[in-house]
Amino acid sequence: MGEATQGPGRLELVGEFVNTRDFDDDVDQLTTPAELAGWLIDHGLATPGLQARAADLRHAVELREALRDALLANNEGEAVGAAALDVLNRAGRRGRLVTRFGPDGAASLEPVAGDVDGALARLLAIVHDAGETGTWSRLKVCRSDTCRWAFYDQSKNRSRHWCSMEACGSQAKARSYRRRKASQT
Repeated sequence: MGEATQGPGRLELVGEFVNTRDFDDDVDQLTTPAELAGWLIDHGLATPGLQARAADLRHAVELREALRDALLANNEGEAVGAAALDVLNRAGRRGRLVTRFGPDGAASLEPVAGDVDGALARLLAIVHDAGETGTWSRLKVCRSDTCRWAFYDQSKNRSRHWCSMEACGSQAKARSYRRRKASQT
């Protein structure tokens, strides 16, 4: 499990949502509809009393992994895969995201749906806002296949690849060193 640098403001919620699945410790915080509802309520994405169904849990896990794919694309500097884009777009449609204007004329993206789909779409609205402010591309997942922990890249040149240099980064560099040494012999 990497460092807890998830990003500024509400972008932190997206990192926390992705990190509900911890590959290192093989722990998933979203294994039941009740756990999903509790997580969404506890993180201010839904109001108390929200009820989730098995289908909601499947959609949430699918969205979480599509977001993880998008964060890996942020890390690798590549385009988001078609399958992940499809999941992200479907989640936006299910949450019925619309543009709303405030009294000051500022626009925001908000879900019309008030159920689990609306709560999940709030995460997508946060992603949208982070894209507008330029912070989205700094939210990444660790390159380590056994980790995939979401982290916020605070490096000046946006070049961080691992959740933690002390753990995943050092391991990756040691593996690379051993491969180079083996190829020289």
